[in-house]
Amino acid sequence: MTQRLQTRGPLAAMYAGLALTVLATVAVYLDRGTTHLLADHIRTGYPSYSPAQVDSAVTTYLVVLSAIGALGVLGWLTAAWAVKAGKKWARPAASVLLVLGTSVGLAGLLAKDTSGATGLPPELGWAGTIPCLAGVLAVALRTGRRTT
Repeated sequence: MTQRLQTRGPLAAMYAGLALTVLATVAVYLDRGTTHLLADHIRTGYPSYSPAQVDSAVTTYLVVLSAIGALGVLGWLTAAWAVKAGKKWARPAASVLLVLGTSVGLAGLLAKDTSGATGLPPELGWAGTIPCLAGVLAVALRTGRRTT
């Protein structure tokens, strides 16, 4: 019972991170069908691109960001399983996943492409970093709590 109480907070944070990762991944698809932030961002950075080239670049971003989202989902599920199962390696694994996820999120937010602008529009870049907040919370809640 005590172990279950000790894992409740970190698990809740991990499931929140999982949901935020799914939402961040879906946001790119919603953007493609509605606001076109990514397409407009590419068009602004590369004014000589034809509509077909802009569409191709958007499609490439969708594939890459979908793969990143899928890896993020896998990471959250693995970390949550390890915490729930009381695995000794759960804490260091969660910390490594946090560093990796934060690095990827910050790269999406800050990395500049050949146009000199960031690769993603700020709204989508920030959406990719928000799940990291849940990761920080999950790791912080695991600090000082050892499981068998």
